[in-house]
Amino acid sequence: MSRVYTSPRVLPLLILGFASGLPLALVSGTLQAWATVEQVSLTEIGFLTLVGSAYTLKFLWAPLIDRYAPPFMGRRRGWILLTQLLLAGSIAAMGLFSPSVNLTALALLAVWVAFLSATQDIAFDAYCTDVLQAHERAAGAAVKVMGYRIAMIVSGGLALILADRWLGWANTYFLMGAFMALCALVTLVSPDPQEQSRPPRSLSEAVVAPLADFFSRPGAWSVLALIVLYKLGDAFAGALSTTFLIRAAGFTLSEVGTINKVFGLAATVVGALMGGAIMARLGLYRALMIFGLLQAVSNLGYWLIAIETAPSMWLMGMVVGLENLCGGLGTAAFVALLMALCNRTYSATQFALLSALSAVGRTYLAGPLTPLLVQTLGWPGFFICTVFIAVPGLLMLRCYRGLIQQLDA
Repeated sequence: MSRVYTSPRVLPLLILGFASGLPLALVSGTLQAWATVEQVSLTEIGFLTLVGSAYTLKFLWAPLIDRYAPPFMGRRRGWILLTQLLLAGSIAAMGLFSPSVNLTALALLAVWVAFLSATQDIAFDAYCTDVLQAHERAAGAAVKVMGYRIAMIVSGGLALILADRWLGWANTYFLMGAFMALCALVTLVSPDPQEQSRPPRSLSEAVVAPLADFFSRPGAWSVLALIVLYKLGDAFAGALSTTFLIRAAGFTLSEVGTINKVFGLAATVVGALMGGAIMARLGLYRALMIFGLLQAVSNLGYWLIAIETAPSMWLMGMVVGLENLCGGLGTAAFVALLMALCNRTYSATQFALLSALSAVGRTYLAGPLTPLLVQTLGWPGFFICTVFIAVPGLLMLRCYRGLIQQLDA
């Protein structure tokens, strides 16, 4: 199993996954923390989660990525390089604004960054689907998630610590833009897929054929519902976790940056690597079920923090570590499921559609509804509720066990 992780098709996914994950925290959790310390209202912070709408809507322009390519580096890597260079400048530009003074301008720039990031994701996900051989899929998913989560440590936890203690918010965003520029160097040397699939002959084919191909399969609608529901409980638990730990649990910005962002995302990386190895033995269905149960139950750890009368770094460390470890396991299996569902000819559009559906819960349900649930139930009741929110996805997974096993075969 260790050899597959060092494959020339798998190893570059670590850095490309890093580039894919770097912008997300900068327009979500890190931006949320910045707005929190500058005393932006909870309602406005909740609606800042809508900045990430591009991650949900990216399937709308994914056919363009399938049909057309920049005149350099091929159908997938050309788009990856172009978006990385644009992201480098745009992320740095976010440092020129402040949420307490220029919230609207900063939010609009964050929307642009999210659009570029979602476009990079379209091309990168298609590249992974095309370049990986069948026996490399589990390892590729794990390495991809690992790079993605390392980026979230850097742009999440490390960014909070740097902004709080050394650089300030502006210079922190400048530094993140520089990191993105460095990732473009790996794109230049990454391998092309061994089997070059034929691009759609027209934009019309690029739009219609991927949908016709997918929905002609048995159980297509059920698979879409499963994708929306599988990580919904996780999405609700994490929607305002940074605000909860700072405002309700009483931890400092540096403590949250160190434990919730750095240690927590490191645990996710470990979980993703474990998930890739375990999934090779369990098979896709059993991995999805076991990891899904673990990631649902682990949300109860936040309930323990919510009922504590005084902040406990040890408790936060254990809870955040366990919750993120389980989340990493579930994400590795989930990404492998999405790749297995894609036809290589239309991999950009199909993966974008499937991954966008997985973001529906995080963007349109968890973000806007979490403040209302917290105000109604309180933080302890809310985190218990997130466990029950995860149950429908697990029940649907059980109902379509045969379909998932057929995909794995």
